[in-house]
Amino acid sequence: MTAAPSDALRSSLGLAATITGDRLDVLDPGAFRGPLTDRLVRDAVFAAAPATRDAARWAIWAASQALGCPSASIHDLYVARGRGDVPADAFTVPAINVRATTYLTARTVFAVARRREVGAVVLEIAKSEMAYTEQRPDEYAAVVLAAALREGWTGPVFLQGDHFQFNATRWQADPDAEVNGLHDLAREAVRAGFLNIDIDASTLVNLDRSTIADQQWVNAERTADLTRLIRGVQPGGVTISIGGEIGEVGKANSTEAELRAFLGEYGAALGAEEGIAKVSIQTGTSHGGVVLPDGSVAPVALDFDTLGRLSTVAREEYGLAGCVQHGASTLPEEAFGHFPIAGCAEIHLATGFQNILFDGGGLPADLRAEMMAWCLVNCADERKPGETDEQFLYKTRKKALGPFKAALWDIGAEAEAEIGAHLAARLDVLFERLGADGTRDVVDRWVQPPDLPRPMPAALGGTGGPGVLTGQDTFADDGSGE
Repeated sequence: MTAAPSDALRSSLGLAATITGDRLDVLDPGAFRGPLTDRLVRDAVFAAAPATRDAARWAIWAASQALGCPSASIHDLYVARGRGDVPADAFTVPAINVRATTYLTARTVFAVARRREVGAVVLEIAKSEMAYTEQRPDEYAAVVLAAALREGWTGPVFLQGDHFQFNATRWQADPDAEVNGLHDLAREAVRAGFLNIDIDASTLVNLDRSTIADQQWVNAERTADLTRLIRGVQPGGVTISIGGEIGEVGKANSTEAELRAFLGEYGAALGAEEGIAKVSIQTGTSHGGVVLPDGSVAPVALDFDTLGRLSTVAREEYGLAGCVQHGASTLPEEAFGHFPIAGCAEIHLATGFQNILFDGGGLPADLRAEMMAWCLVNCADERKPGETDEQFLYKTRKKALGPFKAALWDIGAEAEAEIGAHLAARLDVLFERLGADGTRDVVDRWVQPPDLPRPMPAALGGTGGPGVLTGQDTFADDGSGE
């Protein structure tokens, strides 16, 4: 006879923890943060039975609350920066998109951050990445929080939904359906514990309109609408950190006029509701970089003057933390020291870490070859005329991350150690050059995460479902987007 999920979970906890009501009391933190966490996170991702999966995710969430590494919003730190209480040129917050080997990568981030006293670091996943990496918000939150537990991390964990983006083609075909989809995703993310969300309606900017304000109006209106939705479902005691975007990455560089037009229209559309704390702009980068025929990435002429001027406007005129830089992970090392000088609030780093996995060494050669072969067959319709194999595979290999998620999880200790060492070396450089070293104190000063218990899932004998928080109040659902 198969044990009930509640009995199986209690048995797996052994003497490390006990369950009382909706709380998990950790009796032996050292024991919990060891192989027990490894077993829980594996069940959280790969358990065949939904009840077992949900039990593991609940236990990880509850343990992160009990052991002082809870999910949190960075909003109050960003507001302090916008007021001038935190120097704008002191540091730029690295936001790392973890697409693959998520447990290993997140563990490495927390290990290096702990060693360097880094508090200001965000782990994020974009709407598009959730699809091709096969990581929905509740799974991603469980893996990142488990990594924090495993590495002995204490302090806030900033989980961020990146590029909650409107698809322009689908918007033209059916605006209501596109809005409803973004509303549903925001609800799902917040319920999973994402307390930082970046809205991207910059895809809806219409440059054919006669004035800049009119060009930005739909962007501002949709950003305000999704802001209201997020504020309506955020847990009690939390102000979710929200970002907006004015210039689609890979397009023309943003201007001060566009920034002012967007923020003016956004403020008018939002009214008295608490708004965004940062805004993403375009300064010359593109996601993943421009791939040359040999598979290398072309040099980027990033406009730090634009980044600096618009960040100053965002802070001094609108009280925001500053501007956000996307598509920067493939820049040369020497470039990163310029971001704090420019007053850049946050920098998003994705493809560079993916490249470490594929090209840095450590990934078993047979697994890599199998993934590339999969791309050649399954992504063939994405190939453009004249593309070399190197160009095609560089652009499409991310699509293999979801189908090979289990294989990447089981690459073995030796491969993990080598990949982890390469990731750590890159993080050492980024944290130092972005000024993130020693930011633990400033984070602890401005960010006080509230208690956010999650009801025990029904499979464990509780009243809650997977991915539901309570905080001081239950989630409100205003019904919009239904």
